[in-house]
Amino acid sequence: MIPESFIQELLNRVDIVDVIDKSTPLKKAGANYSACCPFHNEKSPSFTVSPTKQFYHCFGCGAHGTAVGFLMEYQGLSFVEAINDLARMVGMIVPQEARDANKPEHKVVLGLQESLQQAAQYYKAELKKSPRAIEYLKARGLSGQVAAKFQVGYAPAGWQNLQSVFPNYDNEALSVAGLVVENDQGRRYDRFRDRIMFPIHDQKGQVIGFGGRVINPEDTPKYYNSPETPLFQKGHELYGLFLARRAIRDAGRALVVEGYMDVVALAQYGIEYAVAALGTATTPFHITKLMRQTDEVVFCFDGDNAGLTAAWRAAMNALPALTDGLKLSFLFLPKAHDPDSYVREFGKEQFEAEIKTAMPLSQYILKHLSEDNPLQSQEDKVRFLNEAEPIMQQINAPRSAMYLRKKVAELAQLSIDEMQSLLKLPNLNKAPAQARPKLTRTTNSLHHHFCLTMIMQPALVDKDDLLWIAGSSDDELLLRQTIETCLMHPHSKPVVIMRELESKVDANIITELKKELNVLDETLDLAQAMSGARQQLKQLYLQKNETALLAQVSEKPLSALTDDERNLLKSLGSKVKK
Repeated sequence: MIPESFIQELLNRVDIVDVIDKSTPLKKAGANYSACCPFHNEKSPSFTVSPTKQFYHCFGCGAHGTAVGFLMEYQGLSFVEAINDLARMVGMIVPQEARDANKPEHKVVLGLQESLQQAAQYYKAELKKSPRAIEYLKARGLSGQVAAKFQVGYAPAGWQNLQSVFPNYDNEALSVAGLVVENDQGRRYDRFRDRIMFPIHDQKGQVIGFGGRVINPEDTPKYYNSPETPLFQKGHELYGLFLARRAIRDAGRALVVEGYMDVVALAQYGIEYAVAALGTATTPFHITKLMRQTDEVVFCFDGDNAGLTAAWRAAMNALPALTDGLKLSFLFLPKAHDPDSYVREFGKEQFEAEIKTAMPLSQYILKHLSEDNPLQSQEDKVRFLNEAEPIMQQINAPRSAMYLRKKVAELAQLSIDEMQSLLKLPNLNKAPAQARPKLTRTTNSLHHHFCLTMIMQPALVDKDDLLWIAGSSDDELLLRQTIETCLMHPHSKPVVIMRELESKVDANIITELKKELNVLDETLDLAQAMSGARQQLKQLYLQKNETALLAQVSEKPLSALTDDERNLLKSLGSKVKK
């Protein structure tokens, strides 16, 4: 069986917006995302996805659930298949708990997130005890308020300070989380020592890693990040994004800088919409995450060679994620400055004035390609075309691609048709891929999965399952009839259960069930599949009931409410806000 602890770790790591957006393109709608519901036909969007609650809900048909539930409903997967799919998305390996007491159990690493959170609290407390670290931050112009907002901390010098926080210093979770390192001789020691610590948060505000900056300028490396873990992948996360989301929406733009101190220093001066990549070049995943917050992204780099190299890599990595509605631009500061030093010397107004002069992506690409190319000779123009071709091939946004092609053709002194015939460029006029047709029935696959597992192994059915099923739809009637039939024939074969159901359930539903039985994976862990489907369905019915009760009580005037109804409204209302 899949350990419950792993499922929780997986759901902490997965972003439901990413999961659903692959099947149903989402649009930003305030703090949430919306779309036309994939579970029933509708013309106006009633399907919402909450990145903070990690939950989806359709106000039209009532479909709702977690990322696991969505895959089960939309793709018709079993619980186990959905868990495996999500694990593959985030690079996790699904462990299994041994059922047989005589067999050795597989090791499962528990408590990664809890370990990281405890470490963050420890580092934060240690900062208050270190005059040297406090003085360093003050010298960088950082106020206590901003340091507290970003939960900045300090990892003291010494080899095993975390042993005071984690008495079981040999716990595997500490090494997997990247807090502790083990050398070739088997000796364990703290990864971060004598560094200013910057916690890295996921989309829910949970600590998933750290960045450590040296205080002593002679120490190396200058920045030291947590390693990749089941919770943390550098290419998917952006430092400061969780705290910057509201400011990004208010400003209408996101600013991407190179370092943690740049993000924190800019926030100190009121520029709170900055984020930073985590020791890696900006990736398409980063761009996609930012596009969910805003339509304008400005990259700000130092004017030195390292900054110029980083900017070009960011531009090239952004091309596959580019859309016609997205504005990407590049700001290069004078060589003597980074964003931290520039904003401290010139202030917020001057820095934001520089942002407004940032170079658009297309202009930056053309400038970079022609920087060391005079475009005078035929050979110059051929080299220019050869270098531009792979760039143009990566841009899928039709309008952006067409305008860039026209500019490239002009500089190469060719017509657009001549250039098209010479280069292998994708067709911008091809018909868009056909979207998956909407399902004609509302949320049925989860009910069917539960029924199929019961039919295949009726002995697993529990009479208590009848207590939480509500409603009188075809799906609910099917559930009740299947449970009752399995309870009456706990040791019968599927063919017997199906024969009994034929006289009690609509013939069309029986036909669907038979088709699904024929293609059911024979290697499926039925006990695990039933447990997962039962858990998802119980959650679905519980939330439906709570929503209905809240609506019913909310319609009454406050003066007419009983004490019990007031308490109910208060408790349910607090759940809705969470």
